Amino acid sequence: MDATLKSYPKNSYELDQMADGFSAFIKSYPLFNRTRLLDQWRETQYNRLDANGQIYLDYTGGGLYSELQLSEHMELLRTSVLGNPHSANPTSQAMTDLVEGTRKYVLRYFNASPDEYIAIFTANASGALKLVGEAYPFAPASHYVLTFDNHNSVNGIREFAKVRGAHVTYVPLLKPNLRIDRAKFDDVLKSVDMDMSNLFAFPAQSNYSGVKHPLDLIEQAHDKGLDVLLDAAAYVPTNRLDLGVVKPEFVAISFYKMFGYPTGIGALLIRRAVLQKMRRPWFAGGTVNFASVQGSGHYLAPNEAAFEDGTINYLNIPAIKTGLQHLEKVGIKTIGKRVHCIASWLLENLLSLQHSNGKPMVRIYGPTDMKMRGGTLTLNFYGPDERLLDYRRIEELANGKGISLRTGCFCNPGAGEIAEGLTTEDMIAGFNEGPDLSLPHFVQVIQHRGNKSAGAIRISMGLATNFADVYRFMHFVADFRDKTNMNIGEVTFDIQSCRVIRDGS
Repeated sequence: MDATLKSYPKNSYELDQMADGFSAFIKSYPLFNRTRLLDQWRETQYNRLDANGQIYLDYTGGGLYSELQLSEHMELLRTSVLGNPHSANPTSQAMTDLVEGTRKYVLRYFNASPDEYIAIFTANASGALKLVGEAYPFAPASHYVLTFDNHNSVNGIREFAKVRGAHVTYVPLLKPNLRIDRAKFDDVLKSVDMDMSNLFAFPAQSNYSGVKHPLDLIEQAHDKGLDVLLDAAAYVPTNRLDLGVVKPEFVAISFYKMFGYPTGIGALLIRRAVLQKMRRPWFAGGTVNFASVQGSGHYLAPNEAAFEDGTINYLNIPAIKTGLQHLEKVGIKTIGKRVHCIASWLLENLLSLQHSNGKPMVRIYGPTDMKMRGGTLTLNFYGPDERLLDYRRIEELANGKGISLRTGCFCNPGAGEIAEGLTTEDMIAGFNEGPDLSLPHFVQVIQHRGNKSAGAIRISMGLATNFADVYRFMHFVADFRDKTNMNIGEVTFDIQSCRVIRDGS
């Protein structure tokens, strides 16, 4: 029996059905056979998924760590005496060597020359993005240009820009594929004053739609004198980012999305050429060469030290090198190839779903093929009456099957607003409800304004995904054929915000 089918805990008839499905899958996607090492890893390094009956389809939310990563890191901690770095004592020096060795390895992994880039460790990708916002020299007449489908941590930089009098301009997306409107982007670039400090921000891969935006946007912006901030958090878990080829000024990275562990550490890669114009609005422990209370002054430390506030997460930083080496053992191209094959099969099968009356069951937000898109699929289900099925209830039903998917707007409101057809008037109607507006309340507002959604379902695949995962997901969603909201029942919990879920039972 193929390794990808061993975990399927059903009767022999259903197992035979899946085996037939897998055979057809391999015929359609023969390149999948070149990724079989990942099936071995699924059995040895990620076997807790099958042992716990879990179908994990939330890799854009967070990657999964392997057993080997944990054992290697725990062995380091068990056998070493490591102190707070950047002192001359033996334990401190040992830790400093590990931290700086990891820093060099991060640069090497992304082919970023240490003569051209520095690597700053942050609490997460959002922390990396905040560093850019607070230190970038926005001024009146300068521009902050960003695409509609940025993560909220990139959207939030606009508040720094506004305070300093800069213009904030969003580049729209084209429906239905949710790709950047290149013509509008050209127009925006023509309006920028090249004598000012201007910043363009976009995601290499949308965490909402899975769209891979062309990296030649970087040089296009450079030609007009803009610095570029690349949000690579959703891109690098399955794609190679070569900073010897593309050279954005800033790159934000989230390591746990690449290999699961450790959480609580991200990175900001900055080109040295732009360092001289960055101006931090404060200083902290570890960021200064000298500070005085009576002299009321300070001198910031050079390079990355000026940006790493306080004590870094030093005991976990060596686990980053372990994680990167783990990816290198199989190769990022192999991971990307597997995700492409599985996502393509899933996309094709979702689009083929129909109700008995011929109405489509699924609406995909973004491209309906795998050209320039990653393994993130965002969608909603509709009944035979063409009414939207409550995505929260579908998540609740998935929970009962051990399926981990994600619902909401995924901290990417711009892409969601465009994808789901929400207008400026819709959003104003929501804001007019006042500061106590919650997601469930906004859903009601939007539903009263038409058959629209204020959220969606996101399925994302990654390193440990196998065919059985997506086959079992398709088996689950097939049950929604000819079902309406009345048939599937009402949701029993409220999502008050990204942080608060209230049980309604």
